[in-house]
Amino acid sequence: MSDGKKGDQNLEAPFHVVHKLPAGDSPYVRAKHVQLVEKDPEAAIVLFWKAINAGDRVDSALKDMAVVMKQQDRAQEAIEAINSFRDRCSKQAQESLDNVLIDLYKKCGRVEEQIDLLKQKLRMINQGEAFNGKPTKTARSHGKKFQVTIRQETSRILGNLGWAYMQQENHRAAEAVYQKAQIIDPDANKACNLSLCLMKQSRHSEARLVLEQVLQNKIAGSNDQKSRKRAEELMRELEESQSANKSFTEDGFIIEGLDQLVMNQWSPLRSRRLPIFEEISQFRDQLAC
Repeated sequence: MSDGKKGDQNLEAPFHVVHKLPAGDSPYVRAKHVQLVEKDPEAAIVLFWKAINAGDRVDSALKDMAVVMKQQDRAQEAIEAINSFRDRCSKQAQESLDNVLIDLYKKCGRVEEQIDLLKQKLRMINQGEAFNGKPTKTARSHGKKFQVTIRQETSRILGNLGWAYMQQENHRAAEAVYQKAQIIDPDANKACNLSLCLMKQSRHSEARLVLEQVLQNKIAGSNDQKSRKRAEELMRELEESQSANKSFTEDGFIIEGLDQLVMNQWSPLRSRRLPIFEEISQFRDQLAC
């Protein structure tokens, strides 16, 4: 009897609840229906445009349209759309749009613009303007909500900045920001990137020490299968490189003036700085913010 009642309740569930759609019949709702139910991305893009022009949930419409455009290999158009229409979006939506833009710049190979935007986000954190002034924010991944701290966000952005510098083969700047990211919130993935950066500079002994931390489970995320496999591959590559050049002599670089390498200048201190920056104040002249 109870099973029958549950079946009746499922049958009576509203269509938009079943398909995880917003309620109503506005341009934005129709765009989401075409995107998620009819699975017609090109038609969805047209309807997202209509929603933006009609002023219907512009924050969500612009972001969702840009994501769909990226999936359709129309990343350049998505960049232009965000830059042209973000002034119609709320202040609360700007940070989310920046995150989409960073992904779009990365996909298009527009590394300089990606770096500039990452630096801007770091400045906002330093000045207490990230997360709308709050110490944490709610994020979503694969349909699940979780809390992100300023510490985690700072480390994540520094990791992305390090990878962007790697694409430019600016290994010294990449090393500097990876080192700071690991000080703030270490993890195995960034450790692998740091070791690769050191290997590119022929600093094999230092790279080995970093990889050993992952392989010995001394860093968060070391048990992740993907990170561990990558660490093992890098270690093999390192050993092959060393055996091929036994006469190698390492140069010990001392990274100085990180502010010039990464940010050109340090942002003025303000009273709104969050605690995370006070905790690492001894690195202020080096931290890429």
